[in-house]
Amino acid sequence: MTTDTETAAGAVAGTDGGNLLTDTPELYELRFPDPAHLAARWAESVLREYGAGPRVLDLGCGTGRDAAWLHRSAGREVVGLDSSPAMVEHARAHHPGPEYLLGDMREPGLGERRFDAVLCLDSALLYCHTNADLDALLSAVRAHLTPGGLLVAEMRNGAYFLGRTDLLDTVRTDAVEHQGVRYTSSTTLRIDHGAQLLRRTRAWSTDLGPITVQHSAWRLLFPQELRYLLAAHGLEVLALYDRPGPRTEPAWAEGAAPADSADSDRIHLVARLVNRTESS
Repeated sequence: MTTDTETAAGAVAGTDGGNLLTDTPELYELRFPDPAHLAARWAESVLREYGAGPRVLDLGCGTGRDAAWLHRSAGREVVGLDSSPAMVEHARAHHPGPEYLLGDMREPGLGERRFDAVLCLDSALLYCHTNADLDALLSAVRAHLTPGGLLVAEMRNGAYFLGRTDLLDTVRTDAVEHQGVRYTSSTTLRIDHGAQLLRRTRAWSTDLGPITVQHSAWRLLFPQELRYLLAAHGLEVLALYDRPGPRTEPAWAEGAAPADSADSDRIHLVARLVNRTESS
């Protein structure tokens, strides 16, 4: 006989190649809560500071929490795009207001649409693992920005790993409960130096035992490398700093000034499109 707990655990285990969190958006929001909407509020503070217009494209919008806050609380016209069907479905059902689209941020399929700002939050940009991926993404950003439009991103900082191993030397264990099931994750990180990737292995289990092991990775980009890539696509860096931000310690608060440093494990980027005709 199958118990309710076994049914719940099996329903989210997914198939090979899936991702427990992105395939289960409710679990994602429980595992990464943001009740104060810090990510969206930080993004809005940047958009206001640099005078961005109302039209915003949120690449890698995930569950839609940030896009919906920007629409509801900041009055912006937001289009959210994500490659996870489950995330897009969840966003439409639970965070209405923006237009949510399923697509690849390297080829978003937006035709001639233009935006005053493009957001890439929570390391979304770093899922572009190769130089060709990065070129494709930045070409898409340039194609869909209005002249003078902004690219606003926050992500892991490759420079943090120069001489540091603290994030690589430990196993991080976290737990969250969803639909009466307690899920425990054990996460390890390692650097793939040749590919310039931070690779993550995350093993999930419940009280009934292991359910899945998942592998993912982020491209490690360095501040000067970012400046070079952006300049090649007609984007001028206006700000590049490590803290404060929505995922730093201490966390960003309204009115907080950026530090004059790029040394911590997160980096925050603001760039402006200065020449849409320049080739990449």
